[in-house]
Amino acid sequence: MTELIIALDIADGQAASNLARRLAPVGALLKVGYEGLFGYPGEIRATFRELGARVFVDAKLCDIPRTVEAAMRALIEPGVEIINVHAFGGAAMMRAAVAAAARRAQELAMTVPPRVFAVTVLTSVAGEDLDDIGLHGEAADHVVRLALLARTAGCAGVVCSALEVPRIKAACGAGFQTICPGIRPAGSPHGDQKRVVSPRDAAELGADFIVVGRPILQAPDPAGAARAILEELGSVTQPR
Repeated sequence: MTELIIALDIADGQAASNLARRLAPVGALLKVGYEGLFGYPGEIRATFRELGARVFVDAKLCDIPRTVEAAMRALIEPGVEIINVHAFGGAAMMRAAVAAAARRAQELAMTVPPRVFAVTVLTSVAGEDLDDIGLHGEAADHVVRLALLARTAGCAGVVCSALEVPRIKAACGAGFQTICPGIRPAGSPHGDQKRVVSPRDAAELGADFIVVGRPILQAPDPAGAARAILEELGSVTQPR
């Protein structure tokens, strides 16, 4: 079954902690990104420890291998189930990240080391955006190429649009996992996302995880909105 990741992309640390307390009982993973990692890292990490939350550290690490190794040591702690790097950092960097995550988990006596995922092409990028950065052709072609590179480097999976999941599974195998942002329930505005699908469509396409932020965080009842998405995911029996 496709799992839900809730993106706590919030500028205020107290607000993020309050929402984490409301959303942790839902059972989804909680994602901390740049706002939390740079704005209030101590506060949100203390909240996660207090709650025993399942955590996705959305760091998108991309640097020389030694620097990424050091970042892994700083970011991984018990409760962190997923952490990501950027595939554009190359195979050597991704291998270093996977090895560092395993070593750090062993040092902390974590039963299961965090899974390292590689970001491929951001779901806010499409069409002319790709041309502007020198990636000519279809986004899906670049995503699959980067997914194959991430697999050879030992990553557990990639971050991609749900639209690309079938091609990734075909190329990399069913066990190679996918985290899919750009998810919008029916009637929700797309915001800055371009390659967008609904939770049901993502599950039917075979996504292992979907990431949802604003449609949950801005709902009158965030926990209720999250549970509604979980119910929608639970009604999907298999990929297309």
